[in-house]
Amino acid sequence: MTGTTWLDSRMLALDFETTGTDPDTARIVAAAVVLVGGDQPPVTGTWIVDPGVDIPDEATAIHGITTDRARAEGVTPQAALTDVVNHLVDHLAKGLAVVVFNARYDLTVLDRECARHDVDAPAARLGAELAPVIDPFVIDKHVNRYRRGKRTLPAMCQHYRVRHDGPHEAANDAYAAARLAWRLPRAFPELAATELPVLHQRQTEWAAAQAASLQDYRRRTDPAAIVDGSWPLIPNQRTGEEPPR
Repeated sequence: MTGTTWLDSRMLALDFETTGTDPDTARIVAAAVVLVGGDQPPVTGTWIVDPGVDIPDEATAIHGITTDRARAEGVTPQAALTDVVNHLVDHLAKGLAVVVFNARYDLTVLDRECARHDVDAPAARLGAELAPVIDPFVIDKHVNRYRRGKRTLPAMCQHYRVRHDGPHEAANDAYAAARLAWRLPRAFPELAATELPVLHQRQTEWAAAQAASLQDYRRRTDPAAIVDGSWPLIPNQRTGEEPPR
């Protein structure tokens, strides 16, 4: 691969551990922001967060963070959200990529938590859409749509032979997502040759098509099934607001 591409620039990867699977109601209990690439040393920021609610046992079983630990060690949601948003805004304002595995979940969680705790979300701070985002989950489903196997973060790391130091720990998952964002364009060079704004837009289209396909599949057994195709985050239906574009 020759020439300079977005792969040669600094990337920021983001991951959250939460209280549940519904991004509208999930609360953040751990966050990580990692800066990698650009011929500079990696930088890691991590937060344990007291969500202000009990952490369900089934969530603790996944990420290991108990209610007692969050209360004893955690910062307030406002403090963590402000720090995370500051990192995102500073990075995106430079036109650099943010890497989020399954962005539709994590960035929707971030949006709802910001609204819940009266913190300006990244799009509001930027006065523009939260972009450019690199989502290895969406990209892999498009460029390698017929491959067999799971598309979880650990499974994809195994398939593409990238290091993953253990799932459901925010910093480990953020670094793993960044490594996938680095590896995928080497497996599929057309990705590296695509300018970031164009790649962001294409992921929007790919995510919508993937959601439509999943909805069609689910409607074989549930005619009322709906799969939201919004990406990189789901608009807040309670307010009807969408990120500025």
